[in-house]
Amino acid sequence: MTNTTLNVQGMSCGHCANSVVGNVGQLDGVETVIGSFTRRKVDITFDLGKVNLKNITEVIEDVA
Repeated sequence: MTNTTLNVQGMSCGHCANSVVGNVGQLDGVETVIGSFTRRKVDITFDLGKVNLKNITEVIEDVA
């Protein structure tokens, strides 16, 4: 498993954070997603064998 923290500038409210967490969490290979709109960050644990960082960031960019 790989852990990463991403900055999400477009995440400015609780609804945005929930959307990011929900959509990223649906990706196959994502184990955990914790989003904080006050920090504008998302902590993600994922399996590099199933999903890569580019896939994750594309989902975040579409939602945020």
